[in-house]
Amino acid sequence: MLVIEINSAGKLPLTLTELNKYNIPMPPYGFSSEINNAVVMKFDDEQQAIDYSYELDSYANSIDSKSEEYRLITAIEKAISEDEFVQNYIQD
Repeated sequence: MLVIEINSAGKLPLTLTELNKYNIPMPPYGFSSEINNAVVMKFDDEQQAIDYSYELDSYANSIDSKSEEYRLITAIEKAISEDEFVQNYIQD
């Protein structure tokens, strides 16, 4: 199982409550909150995380790029693309 934490650093902290306000496509195992309020996503493997990132990218093209929802999607995609296991998978 691959677990990716979404970095909440930035203008506004990213919380599970904030994510639930929008119709952002969910990862296969949903979003969950850790004890430290970090939001995490779980995937079977790196390929599933990459496929989800592609799904998010398609969805992001259908919404306003200046919206809060778009900002959240960007943070999720960034977390996936910067994950060391995903990076190693892509390089192999």
